[in-house]
Amino acid sequence: MINREEYTIASFYRFKKIENLKSIKKTLETFICDKLIRGTIIIAKEGCNGTISGKKNEIEKSLKFVKKILKIRKISLKINNINFLPFNRIKIRIKREIVSLGVKNINVSDYAGNYINPKSWEKFIRRKDVKLIDTRNIYEIPIGKFGNSIHPNTNSFREFPKKFVKLKINKNQKIAMYCTGGIRCEKASAYLFSLGYKKIYQLEGGILNYFNSYKDLELKSAWKGECFVFDNRVSIKKNFICGNYIQCYGCRRPLTKKDAKSKKYLKGVHCSYCYNERTKKQKEGSVMRQKQIDILNKKGLNHNFKKI
Repeated sequence: MINREEYTIASFYRFKKIENLKSIKKTLETFICDKLIRGTIIIAKEGCNGTISGKKNEIEKSLKFVKKILKIRKISLKINNINFLPFNRIKIRIKREIVSLGVKNINVSDYAGNYINPKSWEKFIRRKDVKLIDTRNIYEIPIGKFGNSIHPNTNSFREFPKKFVKLKINKNQKIAMYCTGGIRCEKASAYLFSLGYKKIYQLEGGILNYFNSYKDLELKSAWKGECFVFDNRVSIKKNFICGNYIQCYGCRRPLTKKDAKSKKYLKGVHCSYCYNERTKKQKEGSVMRQKQIDILNKKGLNHNFKKI
């Protein structure tokens, strides 16, 4: 019997001014290359952001190493356990932003966030003087959400500034925000503070931290449904068990079992949502990739998309 806790998955971020990005990237790659670790680490001048999975001891060593080379003591961190590696490979990327808002000169470190602990969150968001904003994207929301939240309906986080303006929220209004792991709220909070909003609050550690706080409690939760995650688990329930969704590897959207029965669904290629979005060339490339994966799986050979 496989132990459900055989592997550890760690999500982390830290906003901090970083120099020598190329050197740090190379050092990280050298440290991780001989370890069974999968996931993504993004570094930028504004900080680092990552989700990695592997054996517990190797994840712990890697996190210590990240803090050492970035010269930081604290990092926003969420950890849980799983029985497979939910990523296909390890990627270390240099980008302009660790979470892409697309607005220049937003220094998150200059703005002290008003964090609401998960245990206090339920009571806070039920207040009549608080507007609750879901900063996640439109495809994440149908899977699960806090019932009384407002959705800017973004296709990507870069659309948040424009979409937020359309909500026409007064600058004296108390605003509570939430996202998956907390990082999008950090960036959105700093952006709104820069516009003159003063009463900004955010769910500390995001939905993942909320799940971790509530998974063993017999309390009626304001959260309904599952939570979309950006890895091969696709969605998770409150106890961090994989949810009921699969993913379209053409557009990365989450799909229900009903969606997978659509005539426009082809495994690894397209679904009803992206069937008309993807070009013929993109579809042909995905068909070839899926055929290769199927052949390698049948032969029992290793490949980048093999489940570990």
